[in-house]
Amino acid sequence: MRRLSPALALCLALILALALVSTAQAQGQASGLTKIAENVYAYVGVKDDSPRRSFAANAGIVVGTDGVLVVDTLISAKEAARFLKDIRAVTRKPIKYVVTTHGHLDHAFGACVFTDLGATLVGHELDRASLAKTGPALLKKPQAFGLNPADMRGTRIVLPSLTFTERLTIRLGGETIELIHLTPSHSPGSTLVYLPRQKALFAGDVLFTDFHPFLGEGDISGWVKTLDFIQDLDVTAIIPGHGPLSTKKDVAAMRDYILLFDAKATELTTANTYGAKDAPALAAEMQKLLPARTQGVGMIQYNLMTRYLPAKK
Repeated sequence: MRRLSPALALCLALILALALVSTAQAQGQASGLTKIAENVYAYVGVKDDSPRRSFAANAGIVVGTDGVLVVDTLISAKEAARFLKDIRAVTRKPIKYVVTTHGHLDHAFGACVFTDLGATLVGHELDRASLAKTGPALLKKPQAFGLNPADMRGTRIVLPSLTFTERLTIRLGGETIELIHLTPSHSPGSTLVYLPRQKALFAGDVLFTDFHPFLGEGDISGWVKTLDFIQDLDVTAIIPGHGPLSTKKDVAAMRDYILLFDAKATELTTANTYGAKDAPALAAEMQKLLPARTQGVGMIQYNLMTRYLPAKK
């Protein structure tokens, strides 16, 4: 057998390496998931914040040696099926656990796709109770959120079968995933999903980066406490509930935002006899006072309507 010259062998090796890199890049792009760490992938920085794209909610996976843990499930069975397709572009390992960071529809309503595959659904006890109470009614009126029945076809409300109240550790094929709940914050049971080895955190909607956040059900003091906890956590990569991959600088900006919003909205609505009809003008005034954020500006008015003006006619 004729041996290749060293120069030709090197050339062929370089061509093969480039082909492998191109294939890997193509697979990464096709998956739609961004690699956050060695075995952690997530949607981050989604630009399409329409209802059909789950209001640009983030979600992700942790890949262990023997299976996968999914964090959040998007807004519908259709969206979860898209997510599943992207997961399968990364790994064919079985999906063993699904963790919802909270029970809001854009993060939790796609769970049925994963539980139908045999995954165990994990969530906080308080958010399980909230989802059980409000989920079926919300599913019956998708128009209220800019969706139609076709968008939600195949979607079923599934409640967590494994719940916790403060902390829960999941061990998945050599990986340790810590679920942490300090106090009600964005929602009653908002959960942080912490990966100590990777120094990565799925923050759920405790953190919105470059998005105006939803404050309607939030406990402001508890939310600040949770954000302060993140600042003290050994973490370098933070996946927010909405927005791009984040750092502790974004956590500090979120803390400042919710405190400013709450103070100004409270001041405006308690010093005057405003009602729901005044919400657009109030939102415009609030926007001038708030830090600029590129997405979710309509949430300013929605927050006023759901948190600060409901009792005023």
